[in-house]
Amino acid sequence: MKNTARMLACAASLFVWFAAPASAEEIKAGDLVITQAWSRATPAGAKVAGGYLTIENKGTAPDRLISGTGDFAGTVEIHEMAMNNGVMTMRPLDKGLTIEPGKTVKLAPGGYHLMLMDLKNPLKQGEKVPLTLEFEKAGKVTLSLDVQGVGAQAPASGHDHSGMKK
Repeated sequence: MKNTARMLACAASLFVWFAAPASAEEIKAGDLVITQAWSRATPAGAKVAGGYLTIENKGTAPDRLISGTGDFAGTVEIHEMAMNNGVMTMRPLDKGLTIEPGKTVKLAPGGYHLMLMDLKNPLKQGEKVPLTLEFEKAGKVTLSLDVQGVGAQAPASGHDHSGMKK
């Protein structure tokens, strides 16, 4: 009886471990490492969304994110949000976004981000949306944005702590 209980407990813990959502994938392109690629779910009829990710440059020369494309959107632009004289502004980075050697650039809500415009369908929580980014040196890189909930502020960590008390 004890062995059966031990085997069941072991099987249950393996199931929980394998069933847990995986954290965002890591993509390597040249000297760049791209992680935590995600977006938020959008309501029906929404035509824009934001795309977020982290880019680390492990090389000795700068690289530059110059564009993006995805079949799910008409246009993908690189944008920056900033406070100017107490007013939040957003502007496209027409010359792209430089990633200096040895540095990490985080595209996140309220800062640098991808503007996903003219969405063809709503983004739904749990989807993986394919996106191609183009870098000056690393070239074209295909990845997937993990679509989180509507109000998400960060990518999923791979563990759901929503039921835990603080």
